[in-house]
Amino acid sequence: MQETIVYYLIIINIVTFLVYGIDKWKAKKSLWRIREASLLMLAVLGGSIGAWLGMKVWHHKTLHKKFRYGIPAIIIIQLVIIGYFLYIQ
Repeated sequence: MQETIVYYLIIINIVTFLVYGIDKWKAKKSLWRIREASLLMLAVLGGSIGAWLGMKVWHHKTLHKKFRYGIPAIIIIQLVIIGYFLYIQ
């Protein structure tokens, strides 16, 4: 079960990182964009590290407060949850 979770987290973070890059590329080309709610949901679903890296690497959504403060908050919450589950085992 733990191995499956690790694989899931690796995949969701890679996907999230790439989606942030795609959205940045679409922004530069004035194409149809990915909804902010979708970008944030990817972070909530476990892709928070990928979202944070995507923001840093692609310089994307760094001026939006809900991303600048929201993504780190999601990371902290997820770390607390992981720490809790590791502690109770």
